[in-house]
Amino acid sequence: MNKVSNLLYALLFLLLTACGASSRTSTSDAGKVTGKTRVAEDLSEYRPTYPEADMAGGGGAAPLTPTSHVNNKVAALMDTVASVNRSVKYAQGYRILAYNGSERQTVMDLRKAIIARVPHEKDYLTYQQPNFRLKIGDYFSRIEAQQTLNQIRDLLPNAQIVTDQININK
Repeated sequence: MNKVSNLLYALLFLLLTACGASSRTSTSDAGKVTGKTRVAEDLSEYRPTYPEADMAGGGGAAPLTPTSHVNNKVAALMDTVASVNRSVKYAQGYRILAYNGSERQTVMDLRKAIIARVPHEKDYLTYQQPNFRLKIGDYFSRIEAQQTLNQIRDLLPNAQIVTDQININK
């Protein structure tokens, strides 16, 4: 019991001393106690000072001009990059897989209905025995493909977006 009471007295002492320390007053520059108000020290004498730059350009340094121009080199490199890009015909993108099955008449009817609904999209009909595969569009992003899929969702409830090599129209 004696140990418990000593522990309680020690905790009470720590609690009272911790609360009492927060109500002390601060000192001013001269070292005097000024009550309960705090006075901020003036440290401006220790801050570094810099000369002001002359923005008008009257007496300051000359404006900087580049010394090593690479415009001709950059133009030549950009021309080679542009010629390489013109030769690229295909890219990785997305298409809508509209049909994958073995019935020829079904895929032809579905193709006509899709062309009537979205005439600006190109369709790709391939036959790999015994299946016909109908894909629609050339899309760089999945969001573009989803917008077209939303337009034809009632015709193709089982259509899905697949990654494929797409044609780049120039």
